[in-house]
This record gives sequence, C-alpha cells and structure tokens, in this order.
Amino acid sequence: MTGWTQDDISWARFDPGAVDRDLLSVVKTAALVEANAADYVAYLSGVFAGDAVFLAEIERWGVEERQHGAVLGRWAELADPDFDFARALVDFRAGYRIPQGVDESIRGSRCGELVARQVVETGTSSFYSAIRDATAEPVLAAIAGRIAADEFAHYRLFATHFARYQAMAPVPLRTRLRVAAMRFSEADDDELGWAWFAANVLAVDRSARYDRRYTRAYGTRALRLYRRRHIENGVRMLLRAVALRPNGALFRMASTAMWGLLRLRVATAAG
Repeated sequence: MTGWTQDDISWARFDPGAVDRDLLSVVKTAALVEANAADYVAYLSGVFAGDAVFLAEIERWGVEERQHGAVLGRWAELADPDFDFARALVDFRAGYRIPQGVDESIRGSRCGELVARQVVETGTSSFYSAIRDATAEPVLAAIAGRIAADEFAHYRLFATHFARYQAMAPVPLRTRLRVAAMRFSEADDDELGWAWFAANVLAVDRSARYDRRYTRAYGTRALRLYRRRHIENGVRMLLRAVALRPNGALFRMASTAMWGLLRLRVATAAG
C-alpha cells in the first residue's frame, strides 16, 4: 500500500493565501476521523479473529489511516495556528466511539463487513480526489492526491478479501445491496457530525453542546467539492463492491441519479 511519510510532503510550499476557510473546516473534520482508525482496527480484528494474514493487513491499514489523520492535522495547524489537532482528537473520541469488544460483524457476516468497507473506501477515495481537484493550496493538493491513492489501494485490499470470503460463504446480491445501501446512508450519522463539532465548534467554544446540525454543516461544505467525474468514479467502485458490472445502462442510471441528488442537496443547502 502506501510508500510515503510526512517527510515526503513539501511543507515549504505551503501558501497561506490559497487556503479556503470552508475547505479548511472540512479538512479538520477529516483529520479527526482518519486519526481515529485505532477503534476500527480493534473492531475489525474482532470480526476477523483467526485470519492471521488479513489481521496483519488490517494493522497496516490502520497505520496508514492514522498517518492520513496526522498529515491532515499538521496541514490544518499550518493553515490555522490556533487549531490544536491533538486536543480536538481527544474531544472527538470522548464524544464518539464505534462498537468495541465484538466478535462478529454488525453487517451480519464477514462478506457483509467487506462490502461495507469497500463502500467506505469508495467514499474516501472520491472525497480526497475532490479535495485535490478543488484546492488551490499546493501542499493540500499533494496530500489529498496521496491519500486518494491510498484509499483506492485500501478499497482493492478489501475487495480482494471479499472475493475470498464470498468464495467460501457466498452472500446473495440482495444482501450485498442492502449492506451497501445501509453503509452509504451512514454517511449522515454522528461520526462526521461529532468530528466537525470537535474540530470547528468545541475548539473555539468549550461550552458548546453537540447536536445533529453539525452533520449538516459538514455535509453542506463537503458536497460542494464534488464534480461529476468524482461521482462517476465512485459509482463504478460501488458497483464493483457488490459484484455488478461497473458500466452499461446500470452505471449510467446510477451515476446520473447520484449526480442529480448531490446537486439537489447542494442547491437546497444553499437556498
């Protein structure tokens, strides 16, 4: 997977005049979610207990995700010297935690879990590609490009193990579609809302209290970053994740619908 570190980033190229404040708030949020990967490693290690090869790869995946958080956090601190990444991460983890101590997937099976993980990596690969293409700040563009490539590699990792588990204990298409749809819908859950709150609200007002409007605040700004090519690439990845053809009539219908829905949500939020 990744072959880079923070030392490979040309930090001296940072251009404070090219920082977009809305995009900065989105990056702060993403930094916290990425840095929280240890919880996901613990969860997946319980789900895939006994699969030694995959467990080792999950550990490497977690290291790379945490690096993403650290690099994004460092950039955010450059862009906003008042931002304290470490403190914001503590606040985020105090408010939001995923299930721990499990020995089976909340998706119903190991195959289902791997479908869900592919959906997540589809989203993150598309998201960082959108950041890369939206920002005028050269250091952030370079970071986002590297992370987008990592997330695509992670998608392929989970796809490879999905194929292995599907061969051993197949789940039907309707189950794969249900799991993918459920995980996709969870993009509006409290994880991103809490990360936004910790990074952008609690960081400046310690008396603030969390509520769901912070999920909408994040989504309003993040969705503006996407262009149609990002949506089309994401739809292809989603179709592959449920073992459907990533082209043809289904792709055209799905990508058109997704793009239309995104534009509607952006317009509604702007109105």
